[in-house]
Amino acid sequence: MRAAVLALLMTSPAAAAPCGGDFDTFLQAMEAEAVAAGVPADKAAEFFAGARPDPKVLKADRSQGVFRKTFLDFSQSLISKQRLSTARSKSEALNEIFTRAETDYGVSRGILLAFWAFETDFGQVQGDFNTRNALLTLAHDCRRPELFQPQVLAAAQLHALDEFDLNTTGAWAGEIGMVQMLPKDILERGIDGDGDGLILLKTSQADAILSGARMLQHHGWRAGEPWLVEVTLPESFDWSQTGLDTEKPIQDWEALGVTSRNGPLTSGLSASILLPQGRKGPAFLAYPNYRVLFEWNKSFVYVTTAAYFATRIEGAKPYVAGNPDPALELEQMKALQEKLAALGHDVGQIDGILGAGTRTAVQKEQSRLGLPADGWPNRALLDAL
Repeated sequence: MRAAVLALLMTSPAAAAPCGGDFDTFLQAMEAEAVAAGVPADKAAEFFAGARPDPKVLKADRSQGVFRKTFLDFSQSLISKQRLSTARSKSEALNEIFTRAETDYGVSRGILLAFWAFETDFGQVQGDFNTRNALLTLAHDCRRPELFQPQVLAAAQLHALDEFDLNTTGAWAGEIGMVQMLPKDILERGIDGDGDGLILLKTSQADAILSGARMLQHHGWRAGEPWLVEVTLPESFDWSQTGLDTEKPIQDWEALGVTSRNGPLTSGLSASILLPQGRKGPAFLAYPNYRVLFEWNKSFVYVTTAAYFATRIEGAKPYVAGNPDPALELEQMKALQEKLAALGHDVGQIDGILGAGTRTAVQKEQSRLGLPADGWPNRALLDAL
């Protein structure tokens, strides 16, 4: 039945329901789309009956302050000796499941344990937002309806398969279960890891871990390859060569004096140099697998922290924190973004978050002004602009 549902969902793209406006009218449009996408009419009616918008979801969507934290602040708040010990204990206790993930999907247990830890503290904190209402709220909101309306339809499909209870709770953005996957990913790439005939990421460790592994494989994870390694750079390094926009073969980096702090670098691959807090902070080499992690979370700081924690779980040494220049305050960051935008750089929304667009613009302006082009915005750059 699952295969038939998926086939119909793929061949019956729904016309987008109008965002904004009357919520009940929107629900009727979404219900019609669900039926057109293959959800039985009785199950569709059941799924949408009694749904209501959740203003707390919109508040959370508008105020993602956690992404304004620096890498050092964020990583030190999430990674503790206790969490590291728990991850390694889980690796041993669930060795059979993690071995299946590595064998069948090529995904390292360190990565899966890191996301499991950060997303739900190993399943203990899965979120208390009603998932159906959260998805419908975001699908009705006009900020990102193209992202969330398909998730509503997928949740309705899961409900028809008896894999989504109307009282299901999770994160404010609709992610479900121990590794916090969206309904469409669960529908399309979920794995029945425990063999009970259902895919239940809230209650089954095997289902959650193997589903997460399959999702990463789908997005391009390459088996047997690393994702991140801490490195040391020479004082004379050309900082303009750092950042995800620059990628070189490992042997080229080695020729420039880049050395690993945790075993030899992996030859035959290309990688980028990451300086999460500039040249005075930690430095990493990011391999192709690192980029796949942005399919799980779009935040640079979050992804880099999870990737680093995964290396710690698998035995890497703690990073050298260094002594980075102080981060700009929120209003200073917004002022910087406004200046960069006025100079023609695409920094996206003026939100005070150091995203990819802002990092790239910072590095370009640092180069233009003769400052060390390490992509880290500091007071010297703000003053120079």
